[in-house]
Amino acid sequence: MTDVSDPNLAERRGQTESVYQPAEDSRLLATAATDHVDGTDRVLDVGTGSGYVGAHLANETGATVIGTDLNPIACRQARERGLEVLRANLLDAFAADTVDVVVCNPPYLPTDPDEERSDWMEVALSGGGSGLKVVRPLLADVGRVLRPDGCVLVLVSSLTGVESVVELAAEAGFSAAAVAEHSFPFETLTVLKLLR
Repeated sequence: MTDVSDPNLAERRGQTESVYQPAEDSRLLATAATDHVDGTDRVLDVGTGSGYVGAHLANETGATVIGTDLNPIACRQARERGLEVLRANLLDAFAADTVDVVVCNPPYLPTDPDEERSDWMEVALSGGGSGLKVVRPLLADVGRVLRPDGCVLVLVSSLTGVESVVELAAEAGFSAAAVAEHSFPFETLTVLKLLR
């Protein structure tokens, strides 16, 4: 298993002082999601960070894309990319049956669950002890905001475990299929498409 305390891992993950910047995971999700979004879709980019994925989808597909993030600095950066952004926790700001596609590159690095997160970058990277701290509530609630024929595209790392996410998706009533994957020496990244 990769040592997630390795300072080079943060660099590979696009770390800046306050906002997660596009890295290989962001690019994989943005590219894969483009094939599953069209110009008539309303897309929600949960945990948008710098807004890279959402802006890419809006520019490439013509879809209406809205981002959410807890980090006010990230919200500002995403707006500077031209993305409409709400400062919100996950899906809390959205009513039922309002979006066609949800995309998310959640914090997934397994971290000490008892360690307090003291800055925005730690929040952006920390997935808790199992790496599922954000994925679990996201999948539990995402069915509420999706329109009946909607889908979810979520990036998963082998550090968290694709099977764990597939099981959580099944518990929430979704089937899961891998639509993109990229391997690195330290992990494999997979984009899962979830359908009801």
